[in-house]
Amino acid sequence: MELFTYGRTELEHLRKKDRRLGYAIDEIGPIEREVIPDPFTALVHTIVGQQISSRAAAAIWNRLQEQLGGIRPETIAAASIEELRRCGLSARKAGYIRGIGAAVTQGELDLAGLAALSDEDVIGRLTALPGIGRWTAEMYLLFSLRRPNVVSWGDLAIRRGMMNLYGLATLSRDEFDRYRRRYSPYGSVASLYLWAVSHR
Repeated sequence: MELFTYGRTELEHLRKKDRRLGYAIDEIGPIEREVIPDPFTALVHTIVGQQISSRAAAAIWNRLQEQLGGIRPETIAAASIEELRRCGLSARKAGYIRGIGAAVTQGELDLAGLAALSDEDVIGRLTALPGIGRWTAEMYLLFSLRRPNVVSWGDLAIRRGMMNLYGLATLSRDEFDRYRRRYSPYGSVASLYLWAVSHR
């Protein structure tokens, strides 16, 4: 298992820039979040998890691996929609991941090459594909490419974490962006703690 790595430099920066986040960091302690280095596996995993609970996503993921013998572009591209639906995917998601599998196997999508691109260029390349919105691309940046400064407005739990942390009844986009700039350039570590705070 590989983890999103960070250390004293990131934590000290966040403590210095935001006292309330610093208190949360000290109270919660180290957070370990698994990453998926393989780019195709990570992308399919993120799509599977769109708009469903983590428990449901884990169950579908396990069934996919058992049914297909592994998550690879060629196995996904060769699977029928019905096969994928039997694993618990909606017809729409099944079509999306088959399309990505086909794009990779046919050489239309170079996932390995994304690592050399900027965050915004990765987002632009991925969101051109059916089924991938900005949130999915941002989760890919964080949990596959391990980019250091990802704080997603599209993630409800991150927004709820901010509201809980700062005692806010509502959160505007301007307020969100102000906090996000405060966390920079280590927004990804802030996101890990905001997810934890969101459950309080």
